[in-house]
Amino acid sequence: MKITNNQNVQKILGAYKKKLEGTEKTAKLKQENDKVEISETAREFQIALNAYKKLPEVRQNKVDEVTKQIQSGNYTPSAEEVVHSIFDRKI
Repeated sequence: MKITNNQNVQKILGAYKKKLEGTEKTAKLKQENDKVEISETAREFQIALNAYKKLPEVRQNKVDEVTKQIQSGNYTPSAEEVVHSIFDRKI
């Protein structure tokens, strides 16, 4: 039994072909590339963050200076400096 001569099957095939033609048109449309724009504030923040990341974690010159003062016996921090140091470390 052949179904290609059936009118109902022909109507369904016709509707299917029309739907396929619509999808071909959308496939041919030009697609635009995505792009990202960064605000001036974000750029400045990014520059500052990169500069901060390049800073050394320890200021070696300060460490050397205090080490020399301790070794020579000239390091005498005030009580106020000691208290501030303790509270800064949250000990």
